[in-house]
Amino acid sequence: MKKLVILLSLIFTSQLISSQIKDTISNKSEFQSYTNSNGEIYTYKKPHFFEMITHVPRDVYGTIKDFGATENLIALGGATVLTVALLPADQFLLNNSRDFGEQIGLKNEAKYDKLAYIINIPPNITSGIYLLGNGTTPILLTMGFATFGLIHNDYRSLNTATGIVESLAVSGVFSQTIKRISGRQSPAPAIREGNPGGDWNPFPSFGAFAKKTPQYDAMPSGHLMTATAALNVIIGNYPDKKWIKPVGYSLIGILGYEMAQANVHWYSDYPIALVMGCIIGKNIANSKITKSNSPLETPKKYTFNMNASRKSGYNLIGATVAF
Repeated sequence: MKKLVILLSLIFTSQLISSQIKDTISNKSEFQSYTNSNGEIYTYKKPHFFEMITHVPRDVYGTIKDFGATENLIALGGATVLTVALLPADQFLLNNSRDFGEQIGLKNEAKYDKLAYIINIPPNITSGIYLLGNGTTPILLTMGFATFGLIHNDYRSLNTATGIVESLAVSGVFSQTIKRISGRQSPAPAIREGNPGGDWNPFPSFGAFAKKTPQYDAMPSGHLMTATAALNVIIGNYPDKKWIKPVGYSLIGILGYEMAQANVHWYSDYPIALVMGCIIGKNIANSKITKSNSPLETPKKYTFNMNASRKSGYNLIGATVAF
């Protein structure tokens, strides 16, 4: 399983990158440009290793600024409304998810073996699905993009690698902040204690949160926010790969179901996590790209011009049509 996960990650990233169109650039250049199918040009600066750390404060600030964009305000508002609408149905949805999970052979908890005490190795399907939102998956993707980028001197790939690491850190900042504000009880302890939908204990102390984390860390889902942010970093850098979005969001949907059936999250923990993950990922991707040459317009079939003149004492008005 360990070798399979790493192999699939490397194959995915190498195939994704190798199909991109790169302009002729010197290996010593500080910039590289890539032309997308719509004629838009993405230019990247050569990244430095520590950008994945030093850019995090900038990414947090940029994400907060992006919250104020009209489309993001609408999305956040919609996510809030959906969250409120799902709250009364949380326990019912959770119970039905667990029943179906049992029918298809899914475990009700995720456990991992460790590789070098750092990388989680899933011993079963349930844990493998749960791993999609775990920090291990972004790390593996980063390794794949970074390896290709270093071998082929590909700045787009290298910036994607650093962007994924940044998205992991920024998602942690926002998810942990909101968790410590909301203090929502996770399903597993809520079910044990007979609290349908889970208790809410806003602003738990740091000590209480550290000792009894599942009592306070359900809202929002850090796994979904992390996975969505990383996905949008990749989507933002490779817009021509239309299959990334449906495949990526399908996997995120499976992850969301798995966490509910395993009593890790309520469904109402997801809407805000998904929207914030999108905003974080898009902000990070765009911060690394200089875009030029607007998308190519469809050529007009004809042009129509009016003109006026005076000849032999007469005022004349004419028109020309060019095909």
